[in-house]
Amino acid sequence: MLVFEPIYKERVWGGQRFADALKRPTDRTKHIGESWEIVDRPEAQSVIVDGEYKGMTIREVLEKHGKEVMGPKYEGQPFPILVKWLDSDDRLSLQVHPPAAIAPELNGEPKTENWYIVEADDNAAVLAGLKAGTTKEMLEQSLKDNNMQDYVCRLPVKPGDSLFVESGRLHAIDAGNLILEIQQNSDTTYRTYDWGRVGLDGKPRELHIEESLKCIDYNDFEPELLKTGNEPAQLVTSPIFNLRKIVLKKGETVTFGKESGPKIISVTKGKVAEELSTRFYHFGTNALLPYNKGITLNAYEDTELLITEDFVG
Repeated sequence: MLVFEPIYKERVWGGQRFADALKRPTDRTKHIGESWEIVDRPEAQSVIVDGEYKGMTIREVLEKHGKEVMGPKYEGQPFPILVKWLDSDDRLSLQVHPPAAIAPELNGEPKTENWYIVEADDNAAVLAGLKAGTTKEMLEQSLKDNNMQDYVCRLPVKPGDSLFVESGRLHAIDAGNLILEIQQNSDTTYRTYDWGRVGLDGKPRELHIEESLKCIDYNDFEPELLKTGNEPAQLVTSPIFNLRKIVLKKGETVTFGKESGPKIISVTKGKVAEELSTRFYHFGTNALLPYNKGITLNAYEDTELLITEDFVG
């Protein structure tokens, strides 16, 4: 499998969970909010850490070995998924991503994503969707009255909870969460409301009110979390990607066949090793299994894996 060097992003709402929970050597003097685990964008390129492609970017690998990695339907486009760890030590802004029908008009990219809650403080929550009866006019007035949060659903979360956030859904992550985000390869976010805070530079962060009001789905009422606990589950079924959770007891194995489609394998709990190998994948790892490879993984302790698939063609 292909494992990449993480790209860390400082955010005003970031914390220290990458060091404390994921045991990574991050800079504790910074508020690290995001770790981009797999990304193929002009401004950010994942670099492979070992194996036959060591030192190559994901773009270089796809240019030279695209069909081996992605399968016969691959036509040279950027890798379609962006994988992130999010550490929300503080609340994120209320924001929205543009739906596909609106994004070109705004010179943006559509962005649908899924949040899987890996760690959550006792009072942790996410904000998503509108309270029943909320209208566009009410949201516009709430921006003037500085109380937009009163119209957005607050959903308390626990580890194992999952939420599909389609483009157009007004949303924010509250403080106290470690989240694995699987998303479309996009970096278009319209910040709607930011609680009156300032950014890392001490200045108020830019808001995108006009764009946001064009993008919000005003029929998106009262969404519900998918609460999986410690059980396996199908988390997402969509035209963009499918996402499922596998649960393994210590000593159990799982096999992914060759030519069954490329897959992103994310270790959200425990530790696995490749069969007949000493190569381990620890909690926090996100790896890409190429189309032309098969693999059997052995659980060295009780383990959770998220499998992202069906994102090509």
